[in-house]
Amino acid sequence: MNRRSSLISLIAAGALLASLAAVSPALGAAEAAGAGEAAAADHAPGAHERNAHWVAAWTSMPQLTEPSNMPPAPFTQADSVLADTTLRQTVHVSAGGDHIRLRFSNAFGGAVLPLTKVSVALPLDGRAGTGAVREGTTRRVTFGGASSVTVPAGAQAVSDPLDFRVEPGTNLTATVYLATGQASTALTSHPGSRTTSYLRSGDHVEDADLPGATTTDHWYLLSGVEVWSRSSTSATAVLGDSLTDGRGSTTNGNDRWPDVLQQRLAAGTGPVRTSVVNQAAGGNRLLNDGLGPNGLARLDRDVLAQSGVDRLIVFEGVNDIGTAAATPAAQKRTADDVIAAYDQIITRAHALGIRVYGATLTPFGGNTGYDDPDGYREGSRQTVNAWIRTSGRFDDVLDFDRAARDPQNPRALRDSWDVGDHLHLNPAGYRALAGAVPARLFRQTPLPAGFGYN
Repeated sequence: MNRRSSLISLIAAGALLASLAAVSPALGAAEAAGAGEAAAADHAPGAHERNAHWVAAWTSMPQLTEPSNMPPAPFTQADSVLADTTLRQTVHVSAGGDHIRLRFSNAFGGAVLPLTKVSVALPLDGRAGTGAVREGTTRRVTFGGASSVTVPAGAQAVSDPLDFRVEPGTNLTATVYLATGQASTALTSHPGSRTTSYLRSGDHVEDADLPGATTTDHWYLLSGVEVWSRSSTSATAVLGDSLTDGRGSTTNGNDRWPDVLQQRLAAGTGPVRTSVVNQAAGGNRLLNDGLGPNGLARLDRDVLAQSGVDRLIVFEGVNDIGTAAATPAAQKRTADDVIAAYDQIITRAHALGIRVYGATLTPFGGNTGYDDPDGYREGSRQTVNAWIRTSGRFDDVLDFDRAARDPQNPRALRDSWDVGDHLHLNPAGYRALAGAVPARLFRQTPLPAGFGYN
């Protein structure tokens, strides 16, 4: 290479790094170089480029907050909640990009939800569940150009797009201030966050830390983060219960099985470009309301209306079997109804071009509430799993039953993965579930002819 071409190359490289450093004020100089490499690899689209769309990067299933999961005193009063309160929460995004937007849900609010100020930032040291943010990374979030928004009861609000670089598989901090609070104690939340949130009186939206704040391991109001990404990037939604919500996983550890699956896919060598978003809740059922609306009722909101979703994993049904009466008639009816629910989910998702993967139900042998002495509920589980494996209705099968069961006692979980209740798994067990999901299912391939007919 001659001296002139070398000089031109150096100038071009310097210009590229300078432009990347200006992408987001959330990036320092040292990080800009690393982000530049990631941006070049991901080809993050600009705001007005073609062949780009919004993709869900993090979600939480909205629920009506039970009394035991309300914000602690003094943030819950007799007829209002979160008055003059700053709420800071961290979330783990599974897709990256240069532009983001937030979703706030008032799905179960008993009154309008007035959000006075909202900001985003990078958490200190990139940690989940911290009340501190990295200096200089805080950015104000707007709604229609305004710093505040009022969300009607039963509705949601989507923020304006914000130029803010997030890397896939990292944590993001969202901070909200509510000057007057919500004039109701019917509050929308996701109790099973397995992530610590922070509450402090007064307006501290732009503070770098919240010393003396009250902590609680729940998410409130925030229901989604989206990134502007290439049209080749999509989202995979997971419809599930406590086994997907992460009962038994590590608080602030982000080691639920969907988290581990996302890490596996990101670390792979194949052309996999999908975000895995968790739409599960402890105690949830397919057929009847319980902790949150039933799976059939929430499918539109939690899956079909989510940005960029082209795949769905269904891992739900054990609570339907476990809460139905342990009689032959009741269990036959429940197994038939769960199978019919799967069929409806597949039909509705296929109509929108969404592939649906079915996960077999994991064992609950020995669980006090679900395992009956006559084995009627185990029989239902076997019936449902046989249908998942052999019906051909799902676009593919994830055999979580085979992955998690004890080879010597197939009605039970492996001892080393059982948290002790004989129903839920520990982090090692969740890693096993994630390892049972074939990466090939997430490669971009055309839909087969006739897809969506049923």
